[in-house]
Amino acid sequence: MTKVLVSYTLPEEGLIPLKEHVEVIHPTDKRRFSREEILAKIPEVDGYLAVNVSVDAEIIDAASNLKIIANYGVGYDSIDVEYATQKGIIVTNTPTSVTEATAETAFGLMLSVLRNITYCDRKLRNQDSDFIWGMLQKHTGHSLYGKTLGIIGLGRIGQAVARRAVASGMRMLYYQRNRIFDYFERHSSARYVSLDELLEQSDVVSLHVPLNESTHHLLGANELAKMKPSAYLINTARGPVVDEQALIRRLQEGKLAGAGLDVYEEEPYIPEELLQLENVVLTPHIGTETFEARVAMAKEAAMNLITYFSGKIPPHQVN
Repeated sequence: MTKVLVSYTLPEEGLIPLKEHVEVIHPTDKRRFSREEILAKIPEVDGYLAVNVSVDAEIIDAASNLKIIANYGVGYDSIDVEYATQKGIIVTNTPTSVTEATAETAFGLMLSVLRNITYCDRKLRNQDSDFIWGMLQKHTGHSLYGKTLGIIGLGRIGQAVARRAVASGMRMLYYQRNRIFDYFERHSSARYVSLDELLEQSDVVSLHVPLNESTHHLLGANELAKMKPSAYLINTARGPVVDEQALIRRLQEGKLAGAGLDVYEEEPYIPEELLQLENVVLTPHIGTETFEARVAMAKEAAMNLITYFSGKIPPHQVN
């Protein structure tokens, strides 16, 4: 019988469809399999539902019968796709199920940092003596209404963020390699601009690009310097898309108003400088961390596997 290894405990509801078609090997007495356990179990399986784990050459070489790696998530930079392709192994991802949850996280970070929501919560809980109720201009934030949002990467998640921005009365700019969203522009009043123009004109910049060679440090020191001192950066994409140390310097020097970050260059490590900045809202890579999204992601990954083992092309093959 076809066997599939699942490296992490997922919502059972999401795995039911998969268990109807294949034998599923997954953790039952703990949250995840260790790397050593994965290396021991993967030689016997035909499929691998990879969750929150690096799939490198060592694991691929150990997987003597492996035919498909179904990534649990839209970003697949943790998988050596090139090597998997050389070995004839299909790689898939889950691009549709993560959309709304990630967009909610981006918009939540935006609201929190501009309106000082997390800052005020922290001060109240710590009973900070300098925090004075009702003092004008002491904790004044900025409204999203009327601000210009610059979206870098207008894929599914970027468009979902844009829908929320339209409802909040924001103006919109977007940048990506190709202008292909004429319909979207007509219905959102979004303008396609160069990256430099977007950085120079936006009050809020939100990142929604995958991590690859072309996007690594897409926003480096030079790019960050083009942003207004009053602007905010939101990143729910991947940490290395931004030069983290360059961002820290801009924030420390008061050359950026603030940032909302869900991702970091060396996760789970977060630089102490970021932790100390009052104008930065930090979350631990929770972009898709809703029950609904997690179930939908499991079902989408399962569908990729089921489709492949039924002799058809998986809907979200990336190589």
